[in-house]
Amino acid sequence: MATKSLNLLGLPCPQPTLKMTIEANSCKPGDIIEAVADCPTFADDVKSWCQRMRKTLLWVKDEGGGKKRVQVQL
Repeated sequence: MATKSLNLLGLPCPQPTLKMTIEANSCKPGDIIEAVADCPTFADDVKSWCQRMRKTLLWVKDEGGGKKRVQVQL
């Protein structure tokens, strides 16, 4: 099980979740994507993305300054 980190800071919506989709396509089941973004709707977008893609949202952390960090298990 590998963990891939994505820095999505500065990307406007919906680019952060699109980049996560691209990364997920190169991962194996059980891998983890950890991503950080400052898009205002990032946390909600990732929750919806996980439901649509049938992935597990492990956690969402507010890092302050508008930044959110998430971990998703594929």
